[in-house]
Amino acid sequence: MVLKKIRRIITKPFKKSPRKPSIKPPSPCPSPPPEPPPAIMNRRPTHPFMFPESQSTVLPDPTCFFSHDLLSSPLPTNSFFQNFVLKNGDQPDYIHPYLIKSSPSSLSICYPPLFSNTAFTYQIFNADLTISAIDNPDPNQTHIISSFNDLSVTLNIPNLRFYLVRGSPYLTCQVLQSVPLSISTIHAILDFTPNSSRTKYKFNLNNGQTWVLYSSSQIDLTCEMSKITSLPFSGIIRIAILPNSDSKFEPVLDRFSSCYPVSGGAVFSAPFCVEYKWETKGWGDLLMLANPLHLQLLDHNSSNKILDEFKYKSIDGELVGVVGDSWVLKTDPVSVTWHSIKGVKEESYPEIVNALVKDVEGLDSSSISTTSSYFYGKLVARAARLALIAEEIGYVDAMPKVQKYLKDTIEPWLDGTFDGNGFLYDKTWGGIITKQGSKDSSADFGFGIYNDHHYHIGYFLYGIAVLAKLDPVWGRKYRAQAYTLMADFMTLGRGGNTKYTRLRCFDLWKLHSWAGGLTEFADGRNQESTSEAVNAYYSAALMGLAYGDTTLVSTGSSLLAMEIHAAQTWWHVREKDMLYSQEFTCENRVVGVLWANKRDSGLWFAPAEWKECRVGIQVLPLLPITEVLFSDVGFVREVVKWVLPALGREGVGEGWKGFVYALEGVYEKEGALEKIRKLSGYDDGNSLSNLLWWIHSRDEDDQGYEGGGRHCWFGHYCN
Repeated sequence: MVLKKIRRIITKPFKKSPRKPSIKPPSPCPSPPPEPPPAIMNRRPTHPFMFPESQSTVLPDPTCFFSHDLLSSPLPTNSFFQNFVLKNGDQPDYIHPYLIKSSPSSLSICYPPLFSNTAFTYQIFNADLTISAIDNPDPNQTHIISSFNDLSVTLNIPNLRFYLVRGSPYLTCQVLQSVPLSISTIHAILDFTPNSSRTKYKFNLNNGQTWVLYSSSQIDLTCEMSKITSLPFSGIIRIAILPNSDSKFEPVLDRFSSCYPVSGGAVFSAPFCVEYKWETKGWGDLLMLANPLHLQLLDHNSSNKILDEFKYKSIDGELVGVVGDSWVLKTDPVSVTWHSIKGVKEESYPEIVNALVKDVEGLDSSSISTTSSYFYGKLVARAARLALIAEEIGYVDAMPKVQKYLKDTIEPWLDGTFDGNGFLYDKTWGGIITKQGSKDSSADFGFGIYNDHHYHIGYFLYGIAVLAKLDPVWGRKYRAQAYTLMADFMTLGRGGNTKYTRLRCFDLWKLHSWAGGLTEFADGRNQESTSEAVNAYYSAALMGLAYGDTTLVSTGSSLLAMEIHAAQTWWHVREKDMLYSQEFTCENRVVGVLWANKRDSGLWFAPAEWKECRVGIQVLPLLPITEVLFSDVGFVREVVKWVLPALGREGVGEGWKGFVYALEGVYEKEGALEKIRKLSGYDDGNSLSNLLWWIHSRDEDDQGYEGGGRHCWFGHYCN
C-alpha cells in the first residue's frame, strides 16, 4: 500500500510555466446559455447507464463470510466491520467502545488501553474476554454475517448470535439453543459474585477491569482462575465493562440492561439532519454512547437524556451515555457555491487574467501521458477550476478552449473509448472499478479493490458538473453516465433494487468517509485526505445544481457538512485540544492518516517530518468550499506557524508550498501573495490562476473567526 501511494503526488513532475503570451483584457459577461426545459433537467435518468461488466482477477471472494441471502445485493466495501469479511476474517474491528475480534467458533472483546507518543496514538487489543459454545462439533467454523445496517452488524458463530451495535456499552449475545458456554480471559479473575437470582454476575480481573454479565433468565456459571463456564443455557446474555471500575456506575448498567438493540439505521429525515433509529428488544429504555461529534450535533430539544458522568474512553474522545432509541443530529447548513463566497476584487482581475491566459494555453488533452484514474481526474478538475474562475471574473475568451478540453478528457471515460483504462461494473461486490484495477490490485491506487473511490470519482464529477453547467446540451447527453458515476459512492438505497452499496465510503456513525477499500488492516479502515472527501460530496452537490436535482443538492450538502465537521473534530489538532494525548497534540496540528483504531502523523507517501505534505493533503483541491473547511482563522494561524519551518528543508516541492501559502493568505494576504508569485511550479491539480483567485477573494476586512466555536462557519456561509 505504501508503494502504491508513494507515486501519488511527490513523483508527479510540475510543469514549467508556458511562454508568456499577450494579456487579453477581461471581456464582459456573456448572456447565459438557454436553460433546458425544467422537466427535462430535473428528471433523473429512468434507465440507469451501466458500464461494461468486469471480470476482475483481484477482488476477494465475499461468499466466505456473508450469508447466502445477502450475496444477491451490493455489499459494503468500506464499512466499519470490513475486517470481518476479508482474508480469514480474524482482524479486530472497532465497535465503540470495544475492539471485537472473531476467531473460528469464538469471539473476543477488548476494552482497549491507549498508547500515545509524539508520532502516533493507537488502541491496543487484548483478549479481555473470549466467548464460545462448549463442545462445538466444528471448532474451525468461521463466522457468518447474517445482517448489517448503518450502525450495526449481526455476526453468527456456532449456536451464538452477536448483535454488534456501534456505541452500545454492552456486548449482546443470543444463545440460539441450550448449550454450555465458555467465557475465558487472558487475565486472572480475582473475584466472581452472582446476584440472588443468578441473572447478574460481577467479576474483577487482575488488570483492574470490572465486568458485569446479565442474562435474560437464570444462568449457572462456575469460575476458575481465567475461565467461566456455564450449564446449558439459551437466551440473551449481555456483558459490559464498568466505567473506570467505579461502583457508582453499576446502577446505570443495571437499569438499562434489559433493553438491547439488535440493529441500528440512519435516516436523512431533512436537509442537514440525520436521525438514528435502533430496533430494540426486551423492556425499558435504551442506553447508547455518543462520540464528541454526536454530542456537538445532538438536537438538545429532543427527549434524549444525556448521562454526563457516564463515560467510556475512546481514541475518538470520551463516549457519553445517551438514553433513547432514536437521536436527531443536526448540522448547521452550508451553502454550495460555484464561485468564491465573497467575490474577487476587481483590481486583481488583470493579474488573474494573465495567469489564466497561460494556464489555458497549456491545456492539451493529447499531451496527457497518465492513464491513472486519480491523476487524470485531477487534471479534469484543474481545468474545470479554470473555467469557473474565468466565468467569475468575466474572462469569456478562455471558455471555448477549456470546454473543449473538458469534453476531450471526460467523454472517453464516459463512452468507454479511453485508451489504456476506463470504468467497468463489478457485480460481485456491486460497484465501479477500472480496467487497470481489475487486473492489478495496486493500479489506480487500489481503485479496483474499492480504495479511494470518492477521491477519484469526485474529481471527475467536479469536471462533469462544471461542463454540464456551461453546456446544458452536453449535460443532457451524458446525464445517465454522470449519475452512474455518482451512484457508486452516493447511493442511499439498499437491497436488491440497487446496483451499488449504500454510501460506499461514508460512515454514518463517525460522520466521515473511509478510503481503505477491500484491504485488511490491523487498525481497521483509514482515510488520509479529508479535503478530497469534502471535494467528493461538494462535487456531487454541484452536479445536483447543474442538473436541477434538489435531492442530490440536499444529500451532497448534508454529507459535505458532516465531513467538514468530522475533519475539524478528528483531523485538525488545535494547540489547546484535549481530545488526544498531550504528547501527540503538542507535536501535531493535523493528523496524517486517521485509522479506526489509530492516529498517525505519517502519510502513505511521506514521513511525519514532511509537514507541508501533511497540510497539503488536507487542503487540496483548493475550492470555494475550502474556506468553510478552514474557517477557523485561529487554527489556520497555528497550522501555518507549525508548517512554515518545514519549507526550509531541501527538496520541498513547489506544489506543496502553494497550499501552505494559500492558508497563510487567510490571515496574511499580501505576504502570501508575494510568496505565491515567486513559485516555479504547482500541484498537478492546482494552478497559478487558482492560487491567485484564492488570494484575491480573501476579505481583509473580515478575516473569518478566531478560535472557531461550535459552528464557526454558520451564518457566514449559509444563505
